[in-house]
Amino acid sequence: MLGLMQSQSLLISGILTRAARHHATAPVISRLHDGTTHRYGWVDVERRSRQLVRALQSLGVTASDRIGTLAWNGYRHLEVYYAAPGMGAICHTINPRLHPDDLAYIVTHAADRILFVDISFVALIEAIAERVKECVRDVVILTDAATMPAVKLAPGMRLHCYDTRLADADADYAWPDFDENTASALCYTSGTTGRPKGVLYSHRSTLLHAYAACMPDVLCARAGERILPVVPMFHVNAWGIPYACALTGAGLVLPGRHLDGASLAGLLNEEQVTLTCGVPTIWMGLLQHLRTSGQTLTSVRRIMTGGSATPPLLIEAFRDEQNIRVEHGWGMTELSPVGTYNAPKETQMGLQGAAAVRHMLKQGRILPGIDMKIVDGDGKELPWDGVAFGDLLVRGPWIASAYYGEPPNSALDAEGWFATGDVATIDPDGFMEITDRSKDVIKSGGEWISSIALENIAVSHPDVLEAAVIAARHPKWDERPLLLVVPRPGHTVDPASVLKLYEGQIAKWWLPDEVLVVDSLPHGATGKLQKTTLRAQFKEYYMGSAGS
Repeated sequence: MLGLMQSQSLLISGILTRAARHHATAPVISRLHDGTTHRYGWVDVERRSRQLVRALQSLGVTASDRIGTLAWNGYRHLEVYYAAPGMGAICHTINPRLHPDDLAYIVTHAADRILFVDISFVALIEAIAERVKECVRDVVILTDAATMPAVKLAPGMRLHCYDTRLADADADYAWPDFDENTASALCYTSGTTGRPKGVLYSHRSTLLHAYAACMPDVLCARAGERILPVVPMFHVNAWGIPYACALTGAGLVLPGRHLDGASLAGLLNEEQVTLTCGVPTIWMGLLQHLRTSGQTLTSVRRIMTGGSATPPLLIEAFRDEQNIRVEHGWGMTELSPVGTYNAPKETQMGLQGAAAVRHMLKQGRILPGIDMKIVDGDGKELPWDGVAFGDLLVRGPWIASAYYGEPPNSALDAEGWFATGDVATIDPDGFMEITDRSKDVIKSGGEWISSIALENIAVSHPDVLEAAVIAARHPKWDERPLLLVVPRPGHTVDPASVLKLYEGQIAKWWLPDEVLVVDSLPHGATGKLQKTTLRAQFKEYYMGSAGS
């Protein structure tokens, strides 16, 4: 017997229409490239998003088309977030920090029909235009007519000004109803073990994730809050914050491209932000500015940090110097992305000093609606005792079942669990803590770097016999790549010449900080490189020289 409840699809357009109706004037604030500020309300976001649908239709966009974006956090980008999925198309956010080769691959693999490009990324789109011309037909620059730049595109590609196209469009569009399992957004991983992989979200998964993220033990994104996502909108949908704010009517503050400590401190105070979210590297920069300037954050009560391990210094300094609580979260692109959040239970509320900080270093409890477990090498579930550690597995309605273009459920085991690639422990109260990574990737400033990609380039050097890249702890960036190379017999390796090989092949921030020439690298019985041995020996290498 089925229940007698109304059947209504969970659609992203429903979030926006609710925000427009019930929280029309709740502020959506954007800091623009020129330092000026744009302000409007959720009712304006909804109206302009309908206009944008008409503009997209005039360019020939239909349901299921992929709409790519190369953009910072701003109001025009937000409108694409809602217009594309609202009409049944797919908003594909692209990380502009990736190497142009990866960008071209991602755009063509997704078969993006249109690219919306921030004015600061014009050179980037010019660099990849020739390689994406087979799928991309239109490029829309997110600016007004007065600042519209000249852009060199490939033959056959058409250039448009965002504000001009929007001004020519009507707002008479009515949001359609369709299956809630329809794809809504597409994000690619950073290619940690090869080519980037696409994670294709649905309307249903996005709404369920937004509901969970708004709960009191997570973001607590209530009406009246003002939330500033420093985490980019091109990075896993800004952790779902653009949806969470619309869902509850919270104010949304979008910082644009200027994310230095001084710029953030000024914006946080000027707009009376209460919660801000980003990676630890950002908060280290903000803390340094606050200490140097003597400035105080007047409205911020909480900082959500994630993307990499949080240094104890951050928790202690913001608590003691600014009376701000730093809260730890964890997730992945494949988890939409938030999976856990460190909100205390009654037993943790009384913790003080070092004990409180130690607890806050844990990644937290699983969000309601999804589940997790840890298993040993044989797949046997391990106890939640805070001691046993194993591979972390998750499952739930906003967790990927397969990567874009691959067979359904191909990313899951026989019981429907997704292997995160992390090694973790879980304590009796359900607080999970990452202890290691099962794959040899480096996470620098919240962004992944592939050790395999760096090794493949290093061994192309004529004097290098073998190479290994490991993650070494770094005082600023959490981790940085350290490259170890073995010379060919009778050869001498010049570290500078090895680093020069990387020019034009990788993003600059992927470049290893140092090259160490060693006599040999450790191998196991099967000939496999033993990186665990290398990590034990060199993990603290950069910590002895903070300026490395």
